[in-house]
Amino acid sequence: MTNPADAARWFTSSYSDHGGQCVEVATNLPGIVPVRDSKAGDGGPVLTFGSDAFAAFLGAVRTP
Repeated sequence: MTNPADAARWFTSSYSDHGGQCVEVATNLPGIVPVRDSKAGDGGPVLTFGSDAFAAFLGAVRTP
């Protein structure tokens, strides 16, 4: 089985520049959003969320 994170194009938000304490996400995979610790890089664990669930999460944290 192929790991979807292998095809991910990772990026770090410009808001995440806090001394390297940030996460990376990939938005190029249909239906899923993999998330990983930027310090662990390619060798670290990856959490994968459904794109609808991740969009709901972002909407909730952006709401004042």
